[in-house]
Amino acid sequence: GYRVYLQGSFFGHSRTYITFPEYSPCRHIKLDPPLNIQSNATASKCQIWWSVPKYLAESLQYELQYKEYSMSWEMALNKTVPGWLPELAIEASELRSGVAYTARVRCKVSDNEDSYQSQWSEWSQTTVFQRADVPNLSEKILNNRTIQFLFIPLSFATLLYLCWNCKLSSRYCCFLTSGQKTSCALTSPHQLLSFSHSIICTMGILR
Repeated sequence: GYRVYLQGSFFGHSRTYITFPEYSPCRHIKLDPPLNIQSNATASKCQIWWSVPKYLAESLQYELQYKEYSMSWEMALNKTVPGWLPELAIEASELRSGVAYTARVRCKVSDNEDSYQSQWSEWSQTTVFQRADVPNLSEKILNNRTIQFLFIPLSFATLLYLCWNCKLSSRYCCFLTSGQKTSCALTSPHQLLSFSHSIICTMGILR
């Protein structure tokens, strides 16, 4: 250890005071803040990670702050990072949809270390992230219905095109059913409409 003295001149007299009779530098450390803080947001969580010197990695503990981008840091939420790995996941349920967030992190020597002690470092640079939303149920239903409604007129138009190029009075449209040929005469507009109606009914069942 070390002994720290404070020496000065007071009223023309030189005086020396013992400020710290036992001072150990390894117990009064202030580290540099973590570097390269980055983030990746998905629909389920936001993963945040950063880097520190490798020789210190297993000896540190971290505290992370995050807030809505438009708010001040006084309104930020604090999270203690479990373990020594330089990363933390924030669940999507803790983030508001459509809102940008910013986060920063600081470090110090772990409280489990016996040989060294330190105070918190300064805060790191910040990273900005936003929750990635998934389409809600109504949007999925709308997309499915759009596909179905497009399929019906396209199928009907294809059928009309095929029939237009066939001589309905002399030819039949043959369909293969279970490996056997079944002839189905489309010789009248009434039958054509009946067949189109069956396509529409089938699509209705699929919905």
